[in-house]
Amino acid sequence: MNYTGPVYRPPYEANTLLLQVTVGCAHNKCTFCTMYRDVKFSVDKMDQVEKDLQEAQANYPSVKRIFLVNGDAFVLSGNRLKAVAEMIHKYLPEVEIISMYASINNIMGKTDEELAELKNLGIGDLWVGVETGLGDALDYLNKGASLADAYEQLERLNKAGITFFYGFMFGAAGKGRGIENAEANAKLINQVKPLGIVPTTLNANSGTQLAKDIENSAFEMATEGEVLEEQKKTLELVEVDTYYMGIHIINSVSFDAKLPKEKQAAIDRIDSIISDMDEALLNSVPERHTI
Repeated sequence: MNYTGPVYRPPYEANTLLLQVTVGCAHNKCTFCTMYRDVKFSVDKMDQVEKDLQEAQANYPSVKRIFLVNGDAFVLSGNRLKAVAEMIHKYLPEVEIISMYASINNIMGKTDEELAELKNLGIGDLWVGVETGLGDALDYLNKGASLADAYEQLERLNKAGITFFYGFMFGAAGKGRGIENAEANAKLINQVKPLGIVPTTLNANSGTQLAKDIENSAFEMATEGEVLEEQKKTLELVEVDTYYMGIHIINSVSFDAKLPKEKQAAIDRIDSIISDMDEALLNSVPERHTI
């Protein structure tokens, strides 16, 4: 299989076949992210995609799930994604789900008709990194789309029947705004009803605009205690049936839960961590060694 540069996928896709269709990230301007800063965005040629699928056919003929890499593979046009999906089904007829990272902008670039067609070709379980439900915080993170866009485009996925996971970050609004961020995320989650919600925690990676803003006192990171309280409040406020998918190692309290069935157990777990944690650590901003 052909892979160029760093390859990222959600922890939950650990056992999924990875098929490269793009290199890097089409946006690559987020305030907090360095994942693809040294990689020029490009689109793989279809003959290379076909070669990879022929290799996959020889080695994994019964695979049922494929994850398209890299950073926002859903940026491909509707026609291009259709061609990729049709080729996947040609070589791997047992594939049921074709998943990938997607941005709000990627969805905006598809018509309703294209979304419906992609759904019928098995494209679903999109990993959509919204990051925050707070408008000003979202603007600061420079995701390339507004909060109003997020509400509208996620509802368009629902209309098309395309399942998706809502990605967001604890601490995304900075110090003193954790509860506000939790309320805003829960509001959006409750309206768009994602298949799962996937939290990570904001990290000041070296070389990012975020790191520079922290150094210049233009942004102040939330403390560990604030992050934990935000995590708890988010769980308290989410009212829809969904999966809380929080196993990313960057999270201080890492676990999965089915909501609402396991909500109270999850909240109790965070309360226990808070009560056992040293006061100095609760009031600190720990360094997180991951993207």
